[in-house]
Formats: sequence, C-alpha cells, structure tokens
Amino acid sequence: MVKSKKIKMKSKKAQMKIQQMMVVLIAVTIFLIIVGMFVLVWSLSGLKKTSALLEEKNAMLLVTKLANSPEFSCGNSFGTGKTNCIDADKVMALKDFSEKYKGFWGRDITNIEIRKIYPIEEEKECTSQTYPDCNYIKLYDKEISGNYIWNFVSLCRKVSGKRIDNKCELAKLFIGYESKS
Repeated sequence: MVKSKKIKMKSKKAQMKIQQMMVVLIAVTIFLIIVGMFVLVWSLSGLKKTSALLEEKNAMLLVTKLANSPEFSCGNSFGTGKTNCIDADKVMALKDFSEKYKGFWGRDITNIEIRKIYPIEEEKECTSQTYPDCNYIKLYDKEISGNYIWNFVSLCRKVSGKRIDNKCELAKLFIGYESKS
C-alpha cells in the first residue's frame, strides 16, 4: 500500500512537471509567433515605400525616354544631335493625333504636358490657332489626379524671318502617372 501511494505521488509529480513543461513550451511558441509577426510587419512596411520609389523612378525614366523619343526629339534638325531637346513643331503636329497614341504612352500615364518656363508669357494653351504665342502644350490628359514628375528640356522650333532660324526656350516636360500604392 505504501508503494502504491509512492507511485501515485511520483506519477502526480511527473504529470505536474509535464504540464508545466507544456505550458512553458506553449508560452515560448506564442512569444516566438508574436516576435515573428512584428518582424514580418516591420519588413513589409518598407515594401510600400519601395514600391512608391520604384514608380517614381520609372516615371522619371519615362520623362527622359519621352524627351529623346523620335516623336518628340529635335534630332539633327537644329544642328548637332541634342539630348532632352523637344521639337515644338513635331509636338504640335502630334497633338492632333494624341488620341491614337493612348496605349503608346502606357496604362499608368495620366498627363503629358510641356510648359515653357523662360521667357514667361501669359498663361495660354497652345492650339493650332495660338501656336507659337503660347506657353504650354497639353499633349495628353486623362483628367485623373495622380503624381507628377518633370524634367528640364529645351523646347525648340524653326522661326522664319529674313532667314530660317532656330529658337530654343527652356521648358519642363511633365508626366502625370497613377500611383498604385
């Protein structure tokens, strides 16, 4: 009888130690899960910022690519080949066909605009009637708000007088894009 009490006592102590060990293991597991969740949230919080920076970088690359594309660039028509030089006469001709170029600019592009910044004139949009006495060309506009990125460009055109001259003005090429984030 004494032996059976000792066995029962040892058995209860062993069960108690097993239960204590299970509680400790469960507590450690819950703690590790919580720590893992914090690490995951912390690492994913930078992902949204990285996405926004990547969108902005892609838009900036598009601005430069667009300024040097055959549809916009001056090429060799103003002397030597220039980078970030936009032929205003080409852009005005392209403005009439901008609806046909919808898919060409990309799905996320909401606005393409070229604004002269020097010399400053009154705020007047370029149309076939007002060109060249205007200061901005709105080439493409979805009328959707979004982010804008811009780059300085030379806006050049041919001017006729006693002879045909090149006239270049400082301008900004604006690209509006929809943010996915």
